[in-house]
Amino acid sequence: MSDRALHKPSRNHLTSVNNDGSRYIIHPSDTKGPFTSWRRIVALVLIALYAALPWIQVGGYPAVYLDTDAMRFHFIGLTFLSHDIWLGFFLITGLGFGLFYATALFGRIWCGWACPQTVFLEHVYRRIERWIEGDAPKRRQLDRSPWGSKRIFKRGLKHFLFFAVSIAIAHLFMAYFVSIPKLWEMMRHSPAENWGVFLFVFVYSGLLYFNYAWFREQLCIVICPYGRLQSALIDDHSVVIGYDEKRGEPRGKATQVGIGDCIDCDRCVQVCPTGIDIRQGLQMECVGCANCIDACDAIMEKLDRPKGLIRYGSLQSLEGKKTKWIRPRTIAYTVLMLIGVLVLSLSIGNLSSASITVWRLGGPPYYIDDTYIRNQYMFRLTNRKNKPAYFQLETSDVEPGIIINGVGDPILIDGNGDVVKALIVLVPKESFQGPISLDLSVVDEDGHKLTTRELEVIGPDPSHFKSSE
Repeated sequence: MSDRALHKPSRNHLTSVNNDGSRYIIHPSDTKGPFTSWRRIVALVLIALYAALPWIQVGGYPAVYLDTDAMRFHFIGLTFLSHDIWLGFFLITGLGFGLFYATALFGRIWCGWACPQTVFLEHVYRRIERWIEGDAPKRRQLDRSPWGSKRIFKRGLKHFLFFAVSIAIAHLFMAYFVSIPKLWEMMRHSPAENWGVFLFVFVYSGLLYFNYAWFREQLCIVICPYGRLQSALIDDHSVVIGYDEKRGEPRGKATQVGIGDCIDCDRCVQVCPTGIDIRQGLQMECVGCANCIDACDAIMEKLDRPKGLIRYGSLQSLEGKKTKWIRPRTIAYTVLMLIGVLVLSLSIGNLSSASITVWRLGGPPYYIDDTYIRNQYMFRLTNRKNKPAYFQLETSDVEPGIIINGVGDPILIDGNGDVVKALIVLVPKESFQGPISLDLSVVDEDGHKLTTRELEVIGPDPSHFKSSE
């Protein structure tokens, strides 16, 4: 039985499932055209960026370096510490509403043009597959052929390269967390010496291989929640890929008279990476890749008919109506996106070049001797700069008689390093009237106050001293 008899794209069931319930392996045909060319350029730029970021040095560190061991995260010259994780909330919300905004305007343009799943699958793995096994008809023919030397060789070579590419992608991903030099050093030693990293890379490589060699479009159709959200994020004014039904119907052969421009060649179906028929309307499986546009335009050009039978356009424009760009959902998404970006920008702008954490030593909260009430602390002073710098601690509005050991002396700290030291506060018993709040400030070598922490000095009830007198 032919593939076409087993499988006919329908809105009533998944395109990757045959009519008899078996898995339909989608082999999209190759296509040429302006959208295909631009998508390929975008993909190559994104892949090059992914591969280059761990190598590019900015301020002495890779452009993106998520040093989870030291809990320091370097991003294009900016360094964030573990207690800056809260900034991630504004980053994620800003990116999230930015994606909502783009979707409301242009549908699933992210999926078709920039999603890593699409970028690697369409422009790396399927390119390897086409190079080894040929175009779509030849790949389907190979699927049906018996296992012989030809099929074993081609499939073996393909899957070997698939796994090699998966390993390369996984190693590059790990480089974002350990840096290229450390990764190379780990690779030169036994896996047992870095078994955690080795296990992660091995498992991640296996998942990548499974996904790109077999699972493929199922990730977009079954797992990815973004496709499910599409119906809630877009409306009739969102620019999506659509079929001009008024112009295309009724379908028929090119030589027939009185029919639409669609000759029912199924070329749009053959090139679709998820196997849908765009002529049945916008569907959840559509990833907005524009393959069907280039394929249909090529046919129209051969028939000397106007291009654009399948095109980017809103459902309103496909019906001959005007598209509204400014509408409540785009305004709401824009405002929310800008709020996230603004708060993130202000928060990053207010980050100082040093940070300090102060905590009270374990044991009794305070000690009393003949003269003083003693509070003992430890502080961690961190240099957020990428180069060594001097800092010192200062206190203001200190009452007469109070002694603070551990402040006033310059402290040299390496770039992105820290020091941990003791801080002792001595308060004369006779002047203690209750808890005291001190402002502990970090000052740089130019005398600029960078950050301030409040220090609470406690002791017994002052009436204790009066009663003992």
